[in-house]
Amino acid sequence: MALSESIEYDKVEIIGPYKAVQVRKATVIKKNGAELTRSFERYVLNAGLLDASDNLVDTDLSGEPAEVSSICTAVWTTDIKAAWKAKLIADKPA
Repeated sequence: MALSESIEYDKVEIIGPYKAVQVRKATVIKKNGAELTRSFERYVLNAGLLDASDNLVDTDLSGEPAEVSSICTAVWTTDIKAAWKAKLIADKPA
């Protein structure tokens, strides 16, 4: 009876005008090669956050799988980052 657990990033979607990257991560448990269970976790990555001086600090992608990191790098262009920064500044409480 061999149990194994694996992680699959089975869905990556680009959402909205600021190109948020929505990721679905599946944890799969198998017994003797037959799938027993699959559970999901979702999370969203945005192009960055503002620091105390309203500079955009890029999202750290070092912990992301290569495929997710590549997609983020491709869609978060300079124009998208500038628009995202402007939105974050506009949304700050007065």
